[in-house]
Amino acid sequence: MSKRGLSREEKRTRLVEIFHESAEFYTLKELEKIAPKQKGIVQQSVKEILDELVSDGLVTFDKIGTSNYFWAFPSTAGATKQAALDKANAEAEAVEASIVSTQALIKAAAKGREDTPDRQKLLAKLTMIREESDKLKSELGAYGAADPVRYARKKDATEIAKAAAQRWTENTMILWSLAKNAAPDWDESGMRSTLGINETWEDI
Repeated sequence: MSKRGLSREEKRTRLVEIFHESAEFYTLKELEKIAPKQKGIVQQSVKEILDELVSDGLVTFDKIGTSNYFWAFPSTAGATKQAALDKANAEAEAVEASIVSTQALIKAAAKGREDTPDRQKLLAKLTMIREESDKLKSELGAYGAADPVRYARKKDATEIAKAAAQRWTENTMILWSLAKNAAPDWDESGMRSTLGINETWEDI
């Protein structure tokens, strides 16, 4: 009997686990190597699943230097689920209020009528929203509280990377200015074109 492949939801869950368990930054290439070995996710599907997680707000990415780095903290996933849960709860409260109002109108308009199509629709919608709310509560509980130590470490790493980028940018612009002053016939536009540096390159 052949082994069943992972479902899309299983791939999403396992890919997020890589971030939560390691609390590290990864490039796409790194994830394409790690995911098959650690979580059994085929390499060809890693990018697609990662893009979905970024779109859903469960994974964050940023460009540092010439590479895109991805990361995910439990607090990020938890906040996303909490927002969805709050929305579901608000909708449930609105539907419940509408049901109460409809029931009052039914009682006033026609005594003895036990049900109406509108009430059935509202009850069906309420059931659906409550199920979604329960699902979100369950998912939110799985993330737990974010580890403040890991969060602080990642925040510090981000600041260090940004400071390094700014420092090298400043050094480059100092050399640029020295070279420009030393060469009377300096072709700034031509040199920028050659080096791929536009007018706002030094702005970080």
